[in-house]
Amino acid sequence: MKRIVSVSLGSKTRDNSATAEILGQQFRLERIGTDGDMAAAQRIISELDGEVDAIGLGGIDLYLVCGGRRWTIRDAVKLARAAKTTAVVDGSGLKDTLERRAIRMLHQDGLLATPSSARGSGLKPDALKVLIVSAVDRFGMAETFVELGYDCRFGDLIFALGLPIALASLRWIKLAATALLPILTRLPFTVLYPTGKKQEKQIGRALKYFAWADIIAGDFHYIRRNLPAEGDLLRGKTIITNTTTEADMELLRGLGLHRLITTTPRLEGRSFGTNMMEAALVAWSDKPLSEMGREDYLQMLDNTEYKPSVAVLNKPN
Repeated sequence: MKRIVSVSLGSKTRDNSATAEILGQQFRLERIGTDGDMAAAQRIISELDGEVDAIGLGGIDLYLVCGGRRWTIRDAVKLARAAKTTAVVDGSGLKDTLERRAIRMLHQDGLLATPSSARGSGLKPDALKVLIVSAVDRFGMAETFVELGYDCRFGDLIFALGLPIALASLRWIKLAATALLPILTRLPFTVLYPTGKKQEKQIGRALKYFAWADIIAGDFHYIRRNLPAEGDLLRGKTIITNTTTEADMELLRGLGLHRLITTTPRLEGRSFGTNMMEAALVAWSDKPLSEMGREDYLQMLDNTEYKPSVAVLNKPN
């Protein structure tokens, strides 16, 4: 049995473990949170180095990607370098492959139509409104929604920087990324993203964009942190994300969410992050991480019976 560990800057309350068979191989998947403690995460990665088959970085990205360009996050590099022999991944390989495929599958199966719109189902894509909370975190997902013709808004400036501006095109995302990411990726990561206990608080920011959208997609911590504590804001809507627990599902059910879709499979009551799933595929392949490319991930996905996980939390009105 191969052992995969995701070391996360997120809350310890979300720690979990599970066993799963992937491509005929048994895996033990574990998640270790550090409550935002960078030094603790670095120490744990160093201790796991050479003892596990692959390590995932949770709650932080190694890279932010936009339009064929990639920017490296300085704090994440420090963590990755704590492992000298074991492969360390952040999930970006699957975000660029699995999540593109997931959105196309959901589109083809008609699972992106949502009862939040009075116009009903069977709509053309441009009649459905999609809020992607951070395009540079999930550029593959964002690009696929745009290619399929959905009416998209991108919340990068809202949820990462606190600026009340939703961008309406990938062209503007590319311009903002080129101007800002060389600077932002050198800042402490906690400036850009909720870590530790911050992930457990709901601040209800930019609710008008949640109200506008039929579909809310992207990183779950950005989504959860910016939801209201109560009400039915999510009535009839769909969320597409990953890394959700049973407690998260209860929260979303209470806010009226119609449908929760996770791009990674649910194992023993929760969906693990793309970093965990990517680490499992890298360990299964036995190829050096430096030799892993997009075609490798696509080929492995072709050999699985992968489908996004769809849970209906509330029936449509």
